[in-house]
Amino acid sequence: MSETFDISPEQAEIYEQRFVPALFAQLAPWLVDEVGVREATAVLDVACGTGIVSRTVADRIGAGCVTGVDLNEAMLTVARRLRPDVVWRHGDVADLPFADSTFNTVLCQSAMMFFPDATRALVEMARVAETGGAVGVQVFNRLDEQRAYGPWIEMVARHAGPEALNLLGTYWVHGDLDALGGRFADAGLGVDATRTREFVLAFDSIESFVRTEIGATPLLDRLTDGQFRAILDGSERVLGRFAADGHAAIPIAAQIVIGRKP
Repeated sequence: MSETFDISPEQAEIYEQRFVPALFAQLAPWLVDEVGVREATAVLDVACGTGIVSRTVADRIGAGCVTGVDLNEAMLTVARRLRPDVVWRHGDVADLPFADSTFNTVLCQSAMMFFPDATRALVEMARVAETGGAVGVQVFNRLDEQRAYGPWIEMVARHAGPEALNLLGTYWVHGDLDALGGRFADAGLGVDATRTREFVLAFDSIESFVRTEIGATPLLDRLTDGQFRAILDGSERVLGRFAADGHAAIPIAAQIVIGRKP
């Protein structure tokens, strides 16, 4: 199992309707551009979720050039509905269902933190990449480098307990680029480049941000009404400086590591 928790159909829809336009639709073109996806390439989107990276590639070089693979069927159901012309495969990154050297380019956006064995995942990504092929992985900076998320998650944990840190703190575990570069080396990949950039998640309000973040994880079902209300109130205090005219603009720092299969 290569995910820390299962995603329900309802959570997959929340992910697509809220998270994708708020953030992942910004990250996907950045990843595709930095890795240098070109025409006439075979691209694999690992842990594709609802498919925003695959859709970005398909829009640029054609649906027949990209394959999306994910372990979660709820995510794939949404992906298939949105782009039935793309190939979507059910599979585990620890044992990708593809032959060696199948793809010119392998991409993984905002998913490595869910893999129990990140090095094993990179080994598999390298295996299915052809010689000279690129492996591009996007992660988020460490939590202590996140101007908004760091203080916000600390506040949530005070009200919801340490379980909140486990569920909401997962996203930042690969933020140390030196450590991640070491994993690339262990997987037999040479690191060509790293990139860092801050993005802004736009929400109608701080409450909308909170409902999106918590609603996309099992944490929502584990909170009492009182805890959730306390988190909403605390969020207004912690994130108030990122809001204006009722809207919220939440900064998040992201990184890319680009490896090459020798």
